Amino acid sequence: MKKKYIILIFILAVLGTLGSCKKDYLTVAPVGSLNQGLLQNSKGLDALLVGAYSMIDGVSSNTSPDGWETTSSNWVFGSIRGMEANKGTDAGDQPDIEPIQTFTETATNPYLNYKWNEVYEAVSRCNTVITVANLAQAANKITADQATSYITQAKVLRGWYHFEAWRMWAKVPYMDEKTDPATCTNTEDISDKIIADVTTGVDLPNNMGAIGKFNGTVVKVILAKILMQTKHDYAGALTLLTAAKSGTKPDGTPIGLAPTYGEIFNIVNRNGIEAVYTVQYSVNDGSGAWNAGAGEVLNFPYKSGASPGGCCGFFDPTQDFVNSFRTSGGLPLLDNSYDTPANAVKNDMGYAANTQKDPLTGLATSDPGFVPDAGPLDPRLDWSVGRRGIPYWDWGLHTGADWIRQPLYSGPFSPKKQVYKKSQEGTLTSTDSWTSGYTANGYRMIRFADILLMEAECQIETNAPGLGQANINLIRARAANPAGFVTMPNGSAAANYVINQYTIPFADQAAARVALRMERKLELGQEGHRWYDFNRWGNTVTELQRIMTYESKMPWGVRLYGSNPVSQIGPKATTYPIPQRQLDLSNGKLTQP
Repeated sequence: MKKKYIILIFILAVLGTLGSCKKDYLTVAPVGSLNQGLLQNSKGLDALLVGAYSMIDGVSSNTSPDGWETTSSNWVFGSIRGMEANKGTDAGDQPDIEPIQTFTETATNPYLNYKWNEVYEAVSRCNTVITVANLAQAANKITADQATSYITQAKVLRGWYHFEAWRMWAKVPYMDEKTDPATCTNTEDISDKIIADVTTGVDLPNNMGAIGKFNGTVVKVILAKILMQTKHDYAGALTLLTAAKSGTKPDGTPIGLAPTYGEIFNIVNRNGIEAVYTVQYSVNDGSGAWNAGAGEVLNFPYKSGASPGGCCGFFDPTQDFVNSFRTSGGLPLLDNSYDTPANAVKNDMGYAANTQKDPLTGLATSDPGFVPDAGPLDPRLDWSVGRRGIPYWDWGLHTGADWIRQPLYSGPFSPKKQVYKKSQEGTLTSTDSWTSGYTANGYRMIRFADILLMEAECQIETNAPGLGQANINLIRARAANPAGFVTMPNGSAAANYVINQYTIPFADQAAARVALRMERKLELGQEGHRWYDFNRWGNTVTELQRIMTYESKMPWGVRLYGSNPVSQIGPKATTYPIPQRQLDLSNGKLTQP
């Protein structure tokens, strides 16, 4: 999508000057400049709108050198910060992630500046669409209905991009098509303006004729998420989410729970029934992989030539995250006792890597000397995490330490949800870049399960009958479908999977909250949500301190987190510092909260 409109880079650069100079004598277009009138038609506006949508993946060569610093999957800012995963790899690779993980980041951390640049570049593109659409309508080059469609989509996108900034920094500037950047401040709460922008799109058609656009269903979910996060308006969000459940994907096709959990993350199902909105990636399209999953390209097992991607060993799940899948009577351990020695899931730390291969398939065979955990587990664990002795898609059994770049720095587990099958390499992965880790496995920004869990949360917070238990049980019933279990080559379950639904009604709101919050961890883990969830629930500091107390005692704890990491988690752990570069450029207009 981006490649077809590569000229946008030039167009937007020219348009960036619009409104910056107001003197009449400066309005004469210089010789050789692009006449803005060329864009004041449906073809020009389509291209500009594509440019605004193209930032939804958080990846642009204009704003970050690689893309993984700013990706909308938020694996650094949401999941690593939420302690679902360690940075991974080794200390010398992408060292700027480590302070984010240890809550010691400063305003000069380049990841923060890249993210700021990304969201405000996206806002700028939206404002350009609005400006040109108004000019085109005034010149009678498009109809009023066309102008409304362009402007509405641009405003919703603008609201979403501002929300991305708001939930990172809280005190951020709001910029519309009339804002003078030289006078912009960050002293006000912009959440009302974000809500106003997104609200304009709730009546967009459900069938937008394109899978990558926002439709009415997507807008309702986004608005509900914003209301929950910024205002704790659970009643308003509940109405929107209930309506969204009967909606469609942007191309008009149905939405709902996928029959089994693991199929959600298979690339071929990137636009499947579960995927209410998927950020679209494509491969082998001549873009040099910039349209592929650049944001997640680091997050593959490390073993060169024998594991998916061949690089780079980032985003390794934490032990606490893995332990959370322990069950008792088929239910999760809601008192956090999963982190006790008796319940912790066994890992292979200290065991040499298994190098035995099946002579016919070349795939890993059983792991001599290491026996995987035999206790009861939620089956979603082995679709979320790669662990030794368990099949890893169609790559054979995970063989342990040789899939981990530095176990005593990153821990013994591998990420899995975004990883492709071996049989998909070269067709759904890049062949025109340095790694096949560039894939077409688009980020599932909104899953149907997320809608159900947000609705359940709203039901709990509004004290609605049932306290969200029905929705939680729908998701647990899907996870319990044995057709979706990870299996060994002989067809048997790969582990002792035991999962049941809640049969006793939740005692009260407090009990329901605990169950809901655990279910989001189990269902949506490592999908970029956890830190934002903590902030919404108001338990960021206590939960992160609890997890850090446990994780810092792991064999990799001191190397990864430092000697006294719990003391580093205080009230400021709920936001990031405003980038120093932006403070400097603002000449005092922006301030550090």
